[in-house]
Amino acid sequence: MPTRRLALAALVLGALASLLPALSHAQGRDPARLRVALLPDENASSIIQNAQPLKQYLEQTLKKDIELVVTTDYSSMIEAMRFGRIEVAYFGPFSYVLAKSRAPAIEPFAVGVERGSPTYQSVLIATAGGPVKTLEDIRGKAFGFGDQASTSSHLAPRAHLMRKARLDGERDYRVVHLGTHDAVARAVQAGQVPAGALSKPILDNLIKRGTIDPTKIVELDLSAPIPNYPIVMQGNLAPSLKRGIRDAFLGIKDKEVLKAFRVEAFAPTTDEAYNVLRETATVLKLDLGSMK
Repeated sequence: MPTRRLALAALVLGALASLLPALSHAQGRDPARLRVALLPDENASSIIQNAQPLKQYLEQTLKKDIELVVTTDYSSMIEAMRFGRIEVAYFGPFSYVLAKSRAPAIEPFAVGVERGSPTYQSVLIATAGGPVKTLEDIRGKAFGFGDQASTSSHLAPRAHLMRKARLDGERDYRVVHLGTHDAVARAVQAGQVPAGALSKPILDNLIKRGTIDPTKIVELDLSAPIPNYPIVMQGNLAPSLKRGIRDAFLGIKDKEVLKAFRVEAFAPTTDEAYNVLRETATVLKLDLGSMK
C-alpha cells in the first residue's frame, strides 16, 4: 500500500508541475519593475530628463519600480518590445504598426490628444533663402527624413510628396535618413539638406526651446492628419497590471507629466485606428516585413 500511495502522489505532483507553466501564462506576468520605453525621436538625455515627472507619477500610481528606456533607434525599440525587454512603450504610429507586425500580442491602449484631437501633422520645411521654395523644387535634390520607421518624419511626408507633387523618392529626389526629428530640423536650418520633414509638434517645441531659429527655415506644407502616438503594452502581463497601467496613463492630468509626450491628455485607442498607416505603406509599396 505505501508503495501505491507514493506512486499516486508522484503522479499527482507530476501533473501539477506540468500545469504550472500554463497557469502562470494564464495569470500573466506581474514584474516588480516596469521598463517603459520612450520614442527615440530626439536626444536621449533630453528625453530622460523631461520624463522624470512621468517616472515619479508611475511609481506612485502603480507601486512599481519604473525604468525609463530610450533605445538607439526605432528598430531597436521594436525589437526590444518583440523580445520582451520592455513592458510598456510610447511608439510612433508607424513604428507601432511595424512592431505589431512582428509581435502580434502587443496591445495599444492609449493615444495622445492635442488640441482636442488624437491626430497631428507632419511639416515639410526648407532652408530659408535656399533652392527649395515649393514642393516641386524638391525634384532632383536631397530631402531629409528621420528614422525609416518614423511616421511624421518619413511615411507621411513621403506619401504627401507622392500624392500632392507626384514626387517618388525612388526616382525624383534623393532620400537622406538623418535618424531623429531634431537632426532633420538642424540639417535644414544649416543648409546641409535643402528640405526635410518632421513632426509639426516637435518642430514647434524645438523653436520654443531656441534649438531652431524660425527665421532660418520656411514651412512648405503640412501633411494630412495622422493618428497620434500610441502607448502600447505587452499582451502577456497580468490582467490586473494591465488595468492599472491603462488607468494610470488615461488618468494623467499633470501637465509636467504630459510634457514628456507633448500632448494635453490621453484617450483610449485600438489597433484598428492605425489601419490608415498600413494602407499608406501599401500605396508607397513599403514591405513592412523588410523594414528596420
